[in-house]
Amino acid sequence: MNSFNLGRFSDPPILILASLAGSPKHGYAIMEDIADFADVHLGPGTLYGAIARLESQGLIEPLPADERRRPYRLTAAGVAFLQKQLTGLETFASMGLQRLAGI
Repeated sequence: MNSFNLGRFSDPPILILASLAGSPKHGYAIMEDIADFADVHLGPGTLYGAIARLESQGLIEPLPADERRRPYRLTAAGVAFLQKQLTGLETFASMGLQRLAGI
């Protein structure tokens, strides 16, 4: 199979929210989780920039630091936002697969 590079189809904030849906995590654990489930490698600048935006929007919140690591968790608003986004992606994927089946 050919390997194509069409750019990233993944949005770092959605990947971070999806990672935190499993459990609270600190930054490095979020990066590792995303690499495992999405095969996307976020750099520290991308990760922490997105974390700061998600926190400022009230979608995630920090928990008390564990030694030098600060874990984050989803807020209720974050859960609702992620649910809406994933439902939209599911609808989009279903439509795309139906269209491909017609080819």
